[in-house]
Amino acid sequence: MAFEPFMQLFRGIQSRRNAGGINDVQNLQQVAYLRHLQKEIVKEDVMNINLNELNVVVFDIETTGFSPEKGDVILSIGAVKMCGKEIQEDGTFYSLVYFDQDMPDEIVKLTGITNEQVINAPKISDVLIEFYQFVKNNPLVAHHANHERSFMSYYSNKILKTPFKHRIVDTSFIYKVVDPTMKMATLDQLCMEQNIPIENRHHALGDAK
Repeated sequence: MAFEPFMQLFRGIQSRRNAGGINDVQNLQQVAYLRHLQKEIVKEDVMNINLNELNVVVFDIETTGFSPEKGDVILSIGAVKMCGKEIQEDGTFYSLVYFDQDMPDEIVKLTGITNEQVINAPKISDVLIEFYQFVKNNPLVAHHANHERSFMSYYSNKILKTPFKHRIVDTSFIYKVVDPTMKMATLDQLCMEQNIPIENRHHALGDAK
């Protein structure tokens, strides 16, 4: 085989490996667990549980942009496990995600995440499995949740070859139900309205908290 075609083939293999596809998930039992979990999500009826008694996982992601189908990626996932107003004992999750390209300057400035941090981070396949094991079959909560939903759906299908089935409660929608006059409430605005200290903004775990 000529050298250049060989190198092209090698680079293709490397890119697939670095992308963290399903073949890189070393423990296939984890994937089986995830698929079993999805069946349990479908069975469980959480619609009649009082919010003060409902187990949920509040989560946030940092990304390189807004369109996973156009190549934007997840850089980090942060989450807080709660029952009503109380954070549970095993209550937090955070992980950076492997990324091998130059980070956009505006993303570095916004999130504080650097090339050096993500180049040594776990692959997306491993992070997703670990995140779903943390969440289990609990409903998720996010603010302006379409962003989180689009990335989780895209990468669950692409990397784990399974659909994204977790329910997501969108806090921005809840606030519109409470106050129909509210147009577009940012997380900062709602935190200030509820006297919640604003710390570590645009950090996935900080925003989830």
